[in-house]
Amino acid sequence: MAASAASAAAAAGSGAPREEEAPGGEAAATQAPVPTSAPGARLSRLPLARVKALVKADPDVTLAGQEAIFILARAAELFVETIAKDAYCCAQQGKRKTLQRRDLDNAIEAVDEFAFLEGTLD
Repeated sequence: MAASAASAAAAAGSGAPREEEAPGGEAAATQAPVPTSAPGARLSRLPLARVKALVKADPDVTLAGQEAIFILARAAELFVETIAKDAYCCAQQGKRKTLQRRDLDNAIEAVDEFAFLEGTLD
């Protein structure tokens, strides 16, 4: 995630993706390599122990492997990122930079994929 944020920031600063000459003479857009095993790098931003505790709190779950816990944590991260981006768009429409509860409510109402959340933030 940090590498993608850094490459996005670099692309945003220049206004266009960097192009380099390929060996065949063609221009190609380059991407920063994503480190796969950097020391101390976390694969998940959410604490996996907490995600595991939440999964085990469900009486229907008897066993949950580490891979399943990681996938659930990653899915939760992507969900939070998506709804936060949509809520931020609602805040921008109101000429604000700070997210407010009403921005989340507006995002939930505006996006069909969030329909299952209607009435949960009351």
